[in-house]
Order: sequence, then structure tokens, then C-alpha cells
Amino acid sequence: MDTDRQLYESDATGRQRGVYDDIQATLRAPVVNWIFRTLMANDPDFTRYLWGQVKPTFETRAFGRYSVAYRDEVLSAVKAEAEDEHDSDGSELPAYRRADLDLRPAEFRELRGQVATFDVVAPRLAALFEVVDRSLQDESVGSAEVDDAGATQPLPSWLDRDRGVSPTMVDAPPDELGDTVERIRTFHGLDDNLPSIYRCLAQWPPYLRTAWDDLEPTLESAAFDRACERADEETDAFVDSIPYAPRLSPDDLRSWGVDDEAVSELRELFETFNRGPIGTVLPALHMYAAMLNVEGRREMG
Repeated sequence: MDTDRQLYESDATGRQRGVYDDIQATLRAPVVNWIFRTLMANDPDFTRYLWGQVKPTFETRAFGRYSVAYRDEVLSAVKAEAEDEHDSDGSELPAYRRADLDLRPAEFRELRGQVATFDVVAPRLAALFEVVDRSLQDESVGSAEVDDAGATQPLPSWLDRDRGVSPTMVDAPPDELGDTVERIRTFHGLDDNLPSIYRCLAQWPPYLRTAWDDLEPTLESAAFDRACERADEETDAFVDSIPYAPRLSPDDLRSWGVDDEAVSELRELFETFNRGPIGTVLPALHMYAAMLNVEGRREMG
């Protein structure tokens, strides 16, 4: 698998275009994430199979409950730390107005819209990586007995609907962000590649520089460690309880025609995403959104 290859939405046609449209409609976000673009570029037939297997994961009311709980666990842990430090009501995170960032109105509006998209996809990617990683490791998915109508009821049509705008990104951050980018890499344990969120935020250097300066102490605190642990616990519990387990074990893939080398490459790819630096990147997406007041619901209501 060549992880440098991607099939972008603008180049997708036919059934590939249909899968991309379905991904965006199902995940309720105007973006096709890197993992799907890379898989599609390398093996479109397998990508269609994988998407058909995991799609039901995101279509239930139980998934909706999980997605808002994931966000709430992250932001609640940060707020609890602020309250402990200040012995008062505290503040979850700094909140930025346009004037604080020296951005034009159109720039600020676009920034907020793109960050809202990442806020939508964070729990969806966390669930995707856990489901596929476990399956490829031949570990259990959906093994818990849950007698709950929400496990099979449809996802409410209003949840995360029509939030955000399609993200755009820079190929390389501008030189003025050199120090900030180096600190970002160090904290998340990243190599030369930057996750999409940072290549997106690098379009607005005043925001990324200011946000990272304000966030870094919190990200390095015990509060963020708790936030990640609680988010992981929510993901584990949800994946344990899903009613429609995908057929993605190594034996399933071999019977479908995937050879052992490809199974090994897929296992390594999803293990890296599920158990590597992305574990701290995904929870942080909700913090960037909260600072711009575009975070989504934190309870189903």
C-alpha cells in the first residue's frame, strides 16, 4: 500500500464518487478523510467493501449518544481542571472573537466553519479506527449483550446535520509557524507529516499560533490525559455494544480475496491510526472548536 497516493473527491468518478458521497452523507460532514482517500487510491474494490461493512456503525441512535458523550468527556475534563486550579467556576477554554485574532470577517467565518467540520468527525474517526483495528487484530467487536432500543434505532436526523464546511489545507505550514509546528509535532509525537487539522489551521497563522500558546499547558496537563482516557473508554464501550459487527477479520478478508500481505499492511495501517499519535489529536479537535464556539452538542436531549 502506497500511503502517499490519494484519490481526492474532485477526481472521483463512478462508483468511487458514489462511495465518497455516501461517506459524507453518513458521517454528516462535508469531507472525505485521508484514510478513505488513500484506501480508495490503492484498492477501490476493497474500499467499497470496507465502507459497506462499517457504515451501519454510524447509523444508530446509540452512535449518536456515543458521539456527544465523547465530546463531553473531553471538554468536561478540561473544565474540571480549570475549576480545580482557580477554585471557582473556572473556564473550559479561552473563547476567541474575530478581533482577538486579527482576521477579516470572511476569514473568521471560514475558520469557524472548517473547525466545526473537524468537531463533527472526531468521534466518527475514533469509532472507525477502533472498529477496524479490532477486527483486523481478530479481537471482539459488538460482543456485549445490550438490550436497548437505541442500539438499533436510527440516528436522529437533526444530530450534526448541516454543520461545518469542506476543509481546505496547506501543503506545508508557512515559515512564521515554524516554532509552533515544532511544538505541535513534539507534543503529539508526530513525524514529518502533519494531521489534517493542523494543515487546515495553518491557513490562519494568527489563530493557530494563539490557540496553541493557550492550549499547550492544558494539553500537557493531567486533565488532558483524563480527557483522552475517558474518550477512549466511551469508544471502547460503544464498540463493544454495536449490533452490526463488520466482517473484517483476517479470515473474512482472505475469503473475500485479500492476500496475506495486504491483510498485514491493513492491520499495520489501522493499528498506527488507532494506537498512535492520533489518540491525542482527535480529542484536541473538540478543544479547537470550543475556543471558536462551534462545538456540537454534549448531550442528546
